[in-house]
Amino acid sequence: MSRESDFYLRRLHSLLGVIPVGLFVAQHLVINHFATRGEEAFNTASNFMGSLPFVLFLEWFIIYIPLMFHGFYGVYIAFTAKNNVQRYGTFRNWMFFLQRVTGVFLVIFIAWHVYETRIQKALGAEVNFDMMENILSNPFMLAFYIAGVLAATFHLANGLWSFAVTWGITQSPRSQTIVTYITILAFLVLSVIGVQALLAFVV
Repeated sequence: MSRESDFYLRRLHSLLGVIPVGLFVAQHLVINHFATRGEEAFNTASNFMGSLPFVLFLEWFIIYIPLMFHGFYGVYIAFTAKNNVQRYGTFRNWMFFLQRVTGVFLVIFIAWHVYETRIQKALGAEVNFDMMENILSNPFMLAFYIAGVLAATFHLANGLWSFAVTWGITQSPRSQTIVTYITILAFLVLSVIGVQALLAFVV
């Protein structure tokens, strides 16, 4: 792969990680959070998303195709990247490493989540509160899903920092520090929303 093509693929990978994949992750967590208001509220929100016009087109071209490219190319990056302590320092180097680890884990988690929900729906099951309650009643699956949510929120939040640097939005050390605090806050807020939603299915 030439340096030029690699440069543009990495830019596309970064962009798709925020738009549309990042926006979808945030929206998905918010929709799931309706579970904290009860079964009826969650089912209503879930049915609304499932009844949107051109839902198959939206799912494939706004979610699945961008997500698959971001995920599979991300795995390639993860296994070919080298940590750069001198450039980013200890904290940034750990963030760089964890971004790759969570990315690989998320490919596995998302594939399993899609199998348990979207594929089961295609086979005739209904994606509703009862489905998630049954899945998460298994303590191992609950722990797996909590790990998946935390990996997703970290990957998204830290990815926003990388996106800002990659696209030249934050060039000075001060601006990068400010965005670091913003992304930490985003990680905490989205994590609380996601974990609360999961616990609502089992509590």
